[in-house]
Amino acid sequence: MKLVRATNVVLVMLCVMYFITYLDRVNVSTAAAGFGREFGLNKTEIGLVFSAFAYPYLVFQIIGGWVSDRFGARRTLLACGLLWAVATVLTGCAGGLLALLAARLLLGLGEGATFPAATAAMSRWVPREKRGFAQGLTHACARVGNAVAPTAIVAVMAVYGWRMSFYICGGLSLLWLLAWALTYTEDPKDHPRMTQAELAILPLPRQKSTNIPWGSLFKRMMPVTVVYFCYGWTLWLFLSWIPQYFLHSYSLDLKKSAVFASAVFFAGVLGDTLGGVVTDKLYTKTGRLKIARSWMVAVCMLLTMSSLLPLLFMHDLYVSVICLASGFFFAEMTIGPMWAVPMDVAPEYSGTASGMMNSGSALAAILSPVISGYVIDRFGSWELPFIGSIALTALGAILAFRMQPESRFVNECDAPQAVSKRSPA
Repeated sequence: MKLVRATNVVLVMLCVMYFITYLDRVNVSTAAAGFGREFGLNKTEIGLVFSAFAYPYLVFQIIGGWVSDRFGARRTLLACGLLWAVATVLTGCAGGLLALLAARLLLGLGEGATFPAATAAMSRWVPREKRGFAQGLTHACARVGNAVAPTAIVAVMAVYGWRMSFYICGGLSLLWLLAWALTYTEDPKDHPRMTQAELAILPLPRQKSTNIPWGSLFKRMMPVTVVYFCYGWTLWLFLSWIPQYFLHSYSLDLKKSAVFASAVFFAGVLGDTLGGVVTDKLYTKTGRLKIARSWMVAVCMLLTMSSLLPLLFMHDLYVSVICLASGFFFAEMTIGPMWAVPMDVAPEYSGTASGMMNSGSALAAILSPVISGYVIDRFGSWELPFIGSIALTALGAILAFRMQPESRFVNECDAPQAVSKRSPA
């Protein structure tokens, strides 16, 4: 009897990948206290370092989604993993602003296809009624990476300096790369631990489409992309500036600011996990994807907005921690339903569709850190950047009802086949 199910092995591997990729992304936020001082960078320049990752990340969202749909998640993530591991090590070797920017650009190139490729893998390895849970769990592991990064990076910096933190993260990435090569198979039936009982509950294999309807698919995913941009603005504001926020706004030392930042990010871990469970429960109970996805996203975004509002009127350390933690909790509750939408709408093109959606967050990753850094430099206020989050979460709550997850996307070129043959997803 095989005690460890094949689907669990794959899900654990994806969880570890999400953890490592976000550890690699946000370690720079804490390490900025070291390299910012060493290279004499102001807040706007540090914001550029934060956002440099997002330029190629944005470009390769859709391209990476198409590649994963076309060539499979295994090969896509092997190539991407090697790139992001090398980029992380090179960040530790940087000798100035330009070298930091170059390393972060390479990191964005390497991680651009990771989440679309993971979504393509989930569309084959996760039953429909558990997609929200799988997305919530993997993103919860990403937030564990966020939460661990501040305290772990500070501990490493205190003994070995900021550069060593990137060398360690790069080593972890290379270890994951080896494990992925040994454990993942593109077709579930080829996995050595797969049983017939487990295979029976998975989606039937689907043919790879060489004719992606770019225009109509992009139009269909546009409302989802805009909603995810609204979420992404808050996400990247938090990931980029929360460690610095506690350090400077309340004049804390590096260790204390890291503890408070970790507390905020751990709230996101809970939000991701709970959001995935709730969206699946809502779908099972009501049978309506509109309620399980759109309504849930709208409610959580309104709660995020309400949580952040007190920051504009009160300046108290513990009030700030509570507001930021609750705001991040509710923002992360949207992840499960949001990432399930591409699989609900376009399962045959889930990698490409999720890449289109995540390009919204990638665009926010370019704009949010730099604009927030400029606002802090210009006005000397660490609270003003949250006005953008409050406004955009309100807009996202309204636009969430335009996502239409219950309406299946059909490629017009494949329509005759869709009529004659039942869809495997």
